[in-house]
Amino acid sequence: MWQDLIFLAGSVLSIVFLAPTVRDATANVPLGSSVPSMTIGAIYALTYATMGMRFSALGSLGVATMWTLIVSYRSPGPHDGPANAVRFARSLGRRVHRSVIGTPTDAESVAPSQSAD
Repeated sequence: MWQDLIFLAGSVLSIVFLAPTVRDATANVPLGSSVPSMTIGAIYALTYATMGMRFSALGSLGVATMWTLIVSYRSPGPHDGPANAVRFARSLGRRVHRSVIGTPTDAESVAPSQSAD
């Protein structure tokens, strides 16, 4: 099916465009961008595979792999490796929990001597 090849071509282009970021040791890509992109690539790969679109699935898996490398080795911060995704998920979970229970974040809290205005 020709659509499978079109999706593969798009994925190959994405891989080509992401390669310089993976190679650049000074690149800093925020986890807030890279983790969702990695996740979406993996979900697309799984979805294409269940639809019998093998080429599209392989292409999306390649894109997810590139984003995984970016998450692991090109995120700002002192840590490298796949654990960056876990740290991001925990941080996101804490933020969601704070917003649900209404606890102010550090930036929102006001020192006793300061006005809230």
